[in-house]
Amino acid sequence: MANLTERITVDPEQCGGRPCIRGMRIRVIDVFDLLASGLTSEQVLSELPDLEAEDIRACFSFASQRLDYPVVPT
Repeated sequence: MANLTERITVDPEQCGGRPCIRGMRIRVIDVFDLLASGLTSEQVLSELPDLEAEDIRACFSFASQRLDYPVVPT
């Protein structure tokens, strides 16, 4: 996979600083919302023709990294 920072960009001046795909106004959450609503990856690519399959994989990798943090019981 290409460097994640090449696929997922964060710009405070764009989409309220939310993570987007390659500087476009397609947010990572938009991709996940479409997948969660039952669309397949192929259907998402059809709905958002500027996306590439690698972008969808980058969304999953990005989310995985964001969720992978240790929880230390107090």
